[in-house]
Amino acid sequence: MPQFSRREFILAAAAGSVSLIAGTSSLLGAELKKIPIGVQLYSVRDDFPKDAPDVLAGIKKIGFEGVEFAGYADKSASELRKLLDENGLKVCGSHMMGGLADLRRDRLDRAVEFSKILGNDKLIVSITDSRTIEEYERHADEFSAVAEKLKPYKMRIGCHNHTAEFQKIDGQLPEFAFFDKASPDVFMQLDIGHCAHGGGDPVAVIKKYGDRLLSVHVKDWVPATGGDIVGEGIVKWPEVLAACAEAKALQWYIVEEESDKFLGLGGIEKDFVNLTKLLQS
Repeated sequence: MPQFSRREFILAAAAGSVSLIAGTSSLLGAELKKIPIGVQLYSVRDDFPKDAPDVLAGIKKIGFEGVEFAGYADKSASELRKLLDENGLKVCGSHMMGGLADLRRDRLDRAVEFSKILGNDKLIVSITDSRTIEEYERHADEFSAVAEKLKPYKMRIGCHNHTAEFQKIDGQLPEFAFFDKASPDVFMQLDIGHCAHGGGDPVAVIKKYGDRLLSVHVKDWVPATGGDIVGEGIVKWPEVLAACAEAKALQWYIVEEESDKFLGLGGIEKDFVNLTKLLQS
């Protein structure tokens, strides 16, 4: 059996996906131009730090138009920007791996400078330490304060949900409590799979907050296996995508595959193929 380098393996896998979608890409037309498809790099968290150039090349070959960062693979903003430009990829956001602490005091200045070079205007934080509605509301005030500081740089802070935000506390949904208290300058990034997994209704959330929903994580939830491939779980995609098409502020579909059930680019490739088919149906 012939031996392949990491580069050959990644690019060969990506090339296979291109052949799968070649017959459908021309049918997507305005839909893809209106809401482009990016990928969260956490999906390739094992490969990206080891071989960022080839992973980004493979992502482009699959058909993605942008990437969302979750860590920077020990590379400078200039190095990453060069790789993105070489592959014709845009930045659709960056998750602050240190949480709100990455956007406080002097660390805010560093995050802003890095993002300016990278070409990123969306700084995204998850809430992982709140157990009461009061704590979610306190975080809403903190996010609002950061949002105000980011305005001069034409950048925005967003909040990304997990499952807990859709499990009621004292009769209230934390997700709603947070966004109803937060400044309108704090945008929502709805993780569709986590929302459904937590018992929420993604369609209702999209319709309620469509004017501040800048991106969605396109992910499913398969209770029996813990899988998250689009179209294989409990998410009602025709209704969800119809709501997304009407969301005024929505800028990106962002695929995320985090089940650890696939090697290399296999999971995000399958997601991309499934999502593009759903968009044309």
